[in-house]
Amino acid sequence: MQQKKLITRLGCLVLLVMFEGCATTARDPKDPFESWNRGVQTFNDKFDDYAMKPLAKGYQWITPSFVDRGVTNFFSNINDIGVTINDLFQCKISQTGMDGARFIVNTTAGVAGFVDVAAMIDLPKHNEDFDQTMGVWGVPSGPYLVLPFFGSSSPRGVGGLIGDAAMNPISYLDSGVISGSLFGLNAVDLRADNLTNVKVATEAAVDRYAFFKSAYFQQREYLIHDGNMPEGSDLLDIDEEMNNDNSAPVKPY
Repeated sequence: MQQKKLITRLGCLVLLVMFEGCATTARDPKDPFESWNRGVQTFNDKFDDYAMKPLAKGYQWITPSFVDRGVTNFFSNINDIGVTINDLFQCKISQTGMDGARFIVNTTAGVAGFVDVAAMIDLPKHNEDFDQTMGVWGVPSGPYLVLPFFGSSSPRGVGGLIGDAAMNPISYLDSGVISGSLFGLNAVDLRADNLTNVKVATEAAVDRYAFFKSAYFQQREYLIHDGNMPEGSDLLDIDEEMNNDNSAPVKPY
């Protein structure tokens, strides 16, 4: 429940920032709140440097690799509940069956998901969330937003966070301590798994802010269209914008 409350408050904050930003003139129509966004990114970077990165390194150091992999699999298995629901919302019937079967197999044969048995029988992991679902329904992303703690997002992305929290059974645990601890463990585990990736991205970027903004929009559009980009896609415009910024374009990941 704590995560749901935090996401709801972030949604209210997004609306407030949007109203305040209406009175300003922005250079980039995709990023009318650049001043706010850069400030929040600086805050997030400091929080990462002084809290998340040390925690992630300590977690990685004390946790045996098989345990680390099991924790990652456990949270990935829980995520498959939301993935399956979003498959259905997007009318991906075949994929709904595959992801539903993946959750059942890993929950039973995989000891609550700690072992990814589904991957061993060719049931691949898919990436679907409520932001993608809204994009498939035709809801525009809106302008770029950087959220405290959550990072790159958009107004539609905030709605996606709220929807994903509603699909996550951890949100409904009776004890806020238990749910908060599980969400915290998941965040640290994810950060530990991406220590190298973030370092490489940071070193490759001339302007980290432009780099991550471009990466966010590219990834979202790529996922929404399952890699089949339509003609006239904004992705091409973003790539051109990044090249004009003298930054290497980011491939969707």
